[in-house]
Amino acid sequence: MLYIVSTPIGNLEDITLRALRTLKEVDYIAAEDTRQTQKILNKYEIKTKTISFHSYSSDEKLNRIIDLLNEGKNVALVSDAGTPGISDPAYSLVKRAIQEEITISPIPGPSSLLAALVMSGLPMDKFLYLGFLPLKKGRQTLLKELAEEKRTLVIFESPHRILKTLGNLKEYLGNRQIAVCREITKIYEEAVRGTIEEVTEEFTNKKPKGEFVLVVKGPK
Repeated sequence: MLYIVSTPIGNLEDITLRALRTLKEVDYIAAEDTRQTQKILNKYEIKTKTISFHSYSSDEKLNRIIDLLNEGKNVALVSDAGTPGISDPAYSLVKRAIQEEITISPIPGPSSLLAALVMSGLPMDKFLYLGFLPLKKGRQTLLKELAEEKRTLVIFESPHRILKTLGNLKEYLGNRQIAVCREITKIYEEAVRGTIEEVTEEFTNKKPKGEFVLVVKGPK
């Protein structure tokens, strides 16, 4: 069986009892970054062997995991943080496992996009998750399309690009209400709310740090 196991997005206490039991009982853990995953395993004294599996992994590595599953081994797939499949390479493994008729079981847990959405104070009944915006090719086209999108937008961003992205959102979407959430579940957890202009001023006056999730309200 292939288990899709959600792991903490910051605070290592945010892991379910079922996730811990699964990580202990499977034969292998396929990890996006084995060093990152090892921090969780060490904290909870889990000795399960890890296999590296990330977005740059070769087909040979994918085939190896599938071979293990077909041999009757149980494998748990984890990402660096949060729920596998959200901005990481889980899709390719899950798709292949389905083709091979391997049973898949999700172990739900933390997700930074949902955490940011519920703390944003913005409408959450309908939303569009975009991950990271394109860096160059297609960025302008996508932003123009989003100007007509009525659902709440959820976007990931890095600290060194946050001001550029805020500027782009203001240019193409207008001065909408936004919540910029960072370091969710960590010591310096913060949600800066206001118009895009107000939030831009906030992060212009202090150096942006941490992992960012932007929640943007739809047009009036």
